[in-house]
Amino acid sequence: MLIEDLQNHHQQFQSIKLDAQDLLANLTDIQFTWQPDPDRWSIAQCIDHLLVTGNNSLSNMRIAITGARSKCQFSEGPFRYGIIERWFVRQMEPPARMRFKAPKAYLPSGQLHYAEMVRDFVILQDQFLRVIQEVQGIDLSKVKVRNPVTRWFRLSLGQEIAFNAAHERRHLNQVKAIKQERGFAGLRLTGMEAMEKSDAPL
Repeated sequence: MLIEDLQNHHQQFQSIKLDAQDLLANLTDIQFTWQPDPDRWSIAQCIDHLLVTGNNSLSNMRIAITGARSKCQFSEGPFRYGIIERWFVRQMEPPARMRFKAPKAYLPSGQLHYAEMVRDFVILQDQFLRVIQEVQGIDLSKVKVRNPVTRWFRLSLGQEIAFNAAHERRHLNQVKAIKQERGFAGLRLTGMEAMEKSDAPL
């Protein structure tokens, strides 16, 4: 049975998975790639960004897990985390209180295919859920996770998991805001009309 900290993380990623499936359902390609303004991301770019950051984080967490096991860094808690890393995770939670420019390594990759990206995002949540199972028994506060952006700041394994959940909620909240933009619903009609024209006999 998972310890309380990990049960909480598990529930969060389950909720994120369900929320994402609801938010991303039944969109047209036009809606998926539409930007409210030139300097604001589309839904596709938000999800692409989360795929880039999430897969990168998973890779680094697995490296940290392997290292922790080889060094026998085990503990059942309770875990205490540093002030700075807890503050950093809180800043990710929606609604956004601080704006962060995405590092170059975490910019959307440009692969904006609707069906594939929605599928991959659901798979990403399943991978996070699997990692939460894998870290049971590891010292979540002492084991650190590599940060590809900077060497001087690394999150503990427990806060790396918390960061990803907060980061995903932040951008799914951004997706929700895009869907509430004036004119977004009309894009569905535009997309459906385009599909009907493409299916029309010559």
